[in-house]
Formats: sequence, C-alpha cells, structure tokens
Amino acid sequence: MNKTLSTFVDDELRAAAATERAGALPTAWRHLERAHIISQAYAWPHTRVHLHMLAFGWRRRDVREVLGQITRTLGGGIASLLGRAPLGNTGGARVGVFTPMPIPDDLAAVLEQAG
Repeated sequence: MNKTLSTFVDDELRAAAATERAGALPTAWRHLERAHIISQAYAWPHTRVHLHMLAFGWRRRDVREVLGQITRTLGGGIASLLGRAPLGNTGGARVGVFTPMPIPDDLAAVLEQAG
C-alpha cells in the first residue's frame, strides 16, 4: 500500500474514532466502511480495518457484527492476498462477504490517483 492510501486509511480510522466518541455512530461506521473500501486490496491494512470494525461492534454489543467481523478478520487478509476481496464491498456483517459494490466516486478518485 502506498503512502497516499495508507494516510487515507489512517485518516478514516481516526475520523471513525473521533465521531464515535462524539456519539455520531452512523458517521463513525461510515468512516470504517470507507477505510475498508480503500484497504481491501492489501492484506494487513484490510485485516486492520476489520479489527477496528470488530472493536466497534464489541463496544456496541452488536453480536451479529462481532461474529461477522471475527470471520472477516480471519479471512480478509487471505482474500486480499489471493485477489478475492470484492471491490467496493463495505465490510460490515450485514453485507455478503464476496458481494462487490459500487465504489463511491470520491474513493474511486483516491484509488485512481494513488495508482
């Protein structure tokens, strides 16, 4: 993962933490999803985002999310290494593991710009 994408993911993870602390939970989750979309082609960053999603689910006491994130944390990095992570997938437990999704225009621009 290049510096541009790494910085983007770090910024989204920081924004998720800040908005969660402020009580804006849907916004915090959206930042985690954005970090996931950018990171999913890279094994460790992808796994790291799933760990953040798992922690978020744990703090919310969301059993479905926790169980889903355990599976995704264990398999996400492997899927990245094998080139099987579905593009645009937002990474939550309520989304199919291998379901591709449209990439938001601003994130597509970040990915294109980073090369």
